[in-house]
Order: sequence, then structure tokens, then C-alpha cells
Amino acid sequence: MHANKLTVSPETVRALVDEQFPEWRDLTITSVVSHGTVNAIYRIGDRFTARFPLQPPEGLDATRRWLEAEAEAARELNGLTRFPSPEPVAIGEPGAGYPVPWSVQTWLPGVVATDEHPGESVAFAHDLADLVTDLRAIDTRGRTFSGSGRGGDIHVHDEWVEICLRQSETLLDVPRLRKLWAEFRALPRTSADVMTHGDLLAGNVLVSGGRLTGILDVGGFGAADPALDLLSAWNLLEAGPREVFRSLLGPDDLEWERGKAWAFVQAMGCVWYYVDTNPVMSNMGRRCLERILPAASRTAPGSARPF
Repeated sequence: MHANKLTVSPETVRALVDEQFPEWRDLTITSVVSHGTVNAIYRIGDRFTARFPLQPPEGLDATRRWLEAEAEAARELNGLTRFPSPEPVAIGEPGAGYPVPWSVQTWLPGVVATDEHPGESVAFAHDLADLVTDLRAIDTRGRTFSGSGRGGDIHVHDEWVEICLRQSETLLDVPRLRKLWAEFRALPRTSADVMTHGDLLAGNVLVSGGRLTGILDVGGFGAADPALDLLSAWNLLEAGPREVFRSLLGPDDLEWERGKAWAFVQAMGCVWYYVDTNPVMSNMGRRCLERILPAASRTAPGSARPF
């Protein structure tokens, strides 16, 4: 999926666990099928999850700082929403041919929304609104957005979106998307940062029977634009439940549009970047764009490039 992507085999995981955590030597190592793009996932017995960065920051120290920051975020978030999230357990060291640190978390049972689609569920929309409400209620302790990804000013993503538009010429109706971006990038920021999950995609939420049962990949938990977690409305919900979600949270028109803009930035990257290497992620981005655009204009008249 990425240039210089790392790989890790079950044999490598077994060797790392046996050497560094001998108390787990009798636990079964099981690969977890995932459409995620950041980590290779393995279960250790029934209680733990080992996560191996596929494209870590350069250098051992940078990777360790990244994993420690993720663990601290997970530790802070745990128990502060109505929905369970993984707890950090340990950070492993390089070895057995794997060149950088890795992490261990508790395992959460459930099915990711990629495999069990909850988008038509009004009950799920209520759960999602509860989650965002709980996240926003957590004290920022004076923190503000300090990253380079999604969550600050929208217009700083101009260069990335332009790359995405150029790469998508044969995949999407780029003229229409370019016009939409011109509107999104100009949306002003008027509200203070709140605590957010930051990446509420289908692969990061657990569901059962059309209800939200847990949240994953919580390492990005932090202060950001309140509109950031609204991207879940277009990543996870169809039209009816999306309106329920909006009515429960009550964002004004500007905040709602900024949430749509954050979903746009993310989806534009998914479609072309993963079109060959991770079709599930690519199709997820395409479906998000379909939801963002009015239903009547998903396919331009006479166009050979539908969304």
C-alpha cells in the first residue's frame, strides 16, 4: 500500500512475543484480516492485540515517541465515553527482522463497520452522536490543535488536494470536485478546539446489530476543530440517519459544512491512493464523495466518469 512498506509475518510475531514477553509464550498468535493502512494487526491469545507500524516515522526514537503518544492518548480516553476503547499494555522493541518498536493493546470484541454496515441505522446515528458528545465534553486542559493533518485550518491542505485531483482525472469528475474544494477551503473557523477522535472511519468503529459497540485507533485523540468528528456523518451514515445525527448534535451550518470539508479531504486521498492496493479503502472514499455531493448530481449528464 505504501512505498517502503514494512511487512511482518506470524513467525516474526511469535519470535518477538516469545523473546520480549515470555509470559505470553503459551498464547496463540493469530493474524487479523484488516483493511487498515497504518498497522499490521495480530491477536495474542484472547486478550491482547499487537500492532506493527507499516510505515513508521524515520528512526527508532521517532517511532517510539509516536507509539508512546498513541498510548498516552488511549490511556487518557479510556472510560471517558459510553463506548469501550483499547487500553495500552506495552511497547515492544525491534527484533527478529522487524526494525522498529511496536505496541500491544487490549483486544475489543466486535465487528468493524467495514464488514457490518450500520449506515441505515437510526439507533447507530444516536450512538455516534453520543460518542461525539462525550468526546467534546472531555477537558482540553488548554490544549489546541498542533498537528499537520486534519483538524486545524482547511485551506492548508490545498497542495494535497491538488495532488489528489490530478491523480483522480480518470477516476472521478475532477472539474466538479475542484469547484467544490474552492468552496470548502474558504470556510472560516469560528469555534474553539474540543477533544476529538479524529478518524471516525468504518474500520475504526465496532458495531453489532446496527449499534455502536466500541471505538478503535484512538491514538489520534486530541484537541482539534469541533467539525472534525462530523466527518463521520459522511463516512458512516446514509441520508436519513445523517439528519438524525445532525439534529442531535445541533451544529450550525458553518460547522456542518466544515465537517463535510474534512470528509472530502480524507476521501479524496483514499480513492486514488488505494485504488489498486486496498480497494476497500478506495471504495470507502468514493462512497463518501457520493454522500457529500447531492444525489441528483452524482453522475454528470453525458459523463463517462461516475463517482
